[in-house]
Amino acid sequence: MTLKPNILLFINEQHRGDCLSIEGHPVLMTPNMDAIAGAGVRFATAYSDCPTCIAARRSILSGQYPSTHGMVGYQEGVPWDIEQTLPALLSEAGYETTWIGRSMHQYPPEKRFGFEHMVTMEHRCPSDYTNFLKERRPDDWEGVYGTGVMHNDWTARPWHLEEDLHPTNWTVHEALRFLRAHDTSRPFFLVVSFLAAHPPLLSPAFYLERYIRTGVPEPVIGDWATAPPNGGRGLDVGGQVVDLSGEALLCARAGYYGLINHLDDQIRRILNPVTGVDRMTKGNMVVALTSDHGEMLGDHYRWHKIMPYAPSARIPLLLRAPQRFGVQAGSVVQEPVTLADIMPTLLDLAGVAIPETVDGRSLLPLLRGESTEWRNYIHIEHAPVYQCLTDGKEKYIWFVADGSEQFFRLTDDPTECHDLATLPEEGERLSYWRRLLVSKLQNRAEGFTDGTNLIPGRPYLAVCQPIAPADPDKPRCC
Repeated sequence: MTLKPNILLFINEQHRGDCLSIEGHPVLMTPNMDAIAGAGVRFATAYSDCPTCIAARRSILSGQYPSTHGMVGYQEGVPWDIEQTLPALLSEAGYETTWIGRSMHQYPPEKRFGFEHMVTMEHRCPSDYTNFLKERRPDDWEGVYGTGVMHNDWTARPWHLEEDLHPTNWTVHEALRFLRAHDTSRPFFLVVSFLAAHPPLLSPAFYLERYIRTGVPEPVIGDWATAPPNGGRGLDVGGQVVDLSGEALLCARAGYYGLINHLDDQIRRILNPVTGVDRMTKGNMVVALTSDHGEMLGDHYRWHKIMPYAPSARIPLLLRAPQRFGVQAGSVVQEPVTLADIMPTLLDLAGVAIPETVDGRSLLPLLRGESTEWRNYIHIEHAPVYQCLTDGKEKYIWFVADGSEQFFRLTDDPTECHDLATLPEEGERLSYWRRLLVSKLQNRAEGFTDGTNLIPGRPYLAVCQPIAPADPDKPRCC
């Protein structure tokens, strides 16, 4: 019988793709994440299909695009009825399947979606982490949210409790608890899901102070971006529009980088050669790391995720595997990939058949450096705002409400500072991308196109009626 690899998947929250030191970040230190790429492959143009938590995590669990699994924006409390998930199929193949940490952010929150074990952190309802805090600090019912630096804010300060109570430390501790007690007669599929680098920006003091000391890069501001009035003063600190400068910018970015650096140090507790998981598994392990979406972090006067721009939509995707899989260690893949590709890739590595319900593709040929026909572009969307296509070299954005467009040549302008959509000499390229989007949306029930033109102003809701990918002629949303 073919030896099945153990699979460890790290899912960071709100971790933008350029926030790895292996990407050349000027101050951020991520040596342990970098080492996954050094021993395996880094995907330079990996994107979230829908840059927000619920939709993105559905794509990871199902291998489906948002228009297939039904969540094309953000809406909580929506039940999801699906059987052929990544953990369910691996469980059927004999894997011990476990989710630890930041919840799957699905509804109902206690639904397992094929996971045999769940140890979760969730602020919307009682969870293992809240119970842990209650035992350690019975009078502190606010826990993580007891400082005034809250869920989506750009404000930052040091973590206010003992470091071992930090969500990142707790998540790693629970992952190690599982690894020491799991059924060694079976391979495992372990997801370690972190709240970091999602706000609140509460890294331990050492990490916050490190980036205050080093300084932080200035925001990237496109020539198309409009600053909020009055320098952003008077806006809600958790809003989507900002104009950060001075101390506010320094602390916000230092807090964000501090969360990622702290996370990187903590995963070394799992990925170390002395007592870590490689020794436990005798090296028979696939390790992957990604994020559900990124963070605008003040670029283009924006905060949060959602938007199609690189800080929000581009994500890290790193993977290493045992030598027998032929992964080209230290290589960088430029082909455009998405979160929907994770499920078929891990199934492929586990020797499990990929079901027809999956939209994504196995990345194994790319991991091996094989010459293979690949997709020409990927589709990114988020209701009620936009539709977007990119091949990693160019990016076309169509705003659904008014039909306005943006066009960026990423090869010359990777930070998307120069919108070329109004230049007459770019008309041919705009027409090319417009035709592709018309083709992509022609079966959507929102009525985005008449088959020839894009039609703005159509209703575009966060939740649509999913259909099977095998029925391409049916509308994907209603």
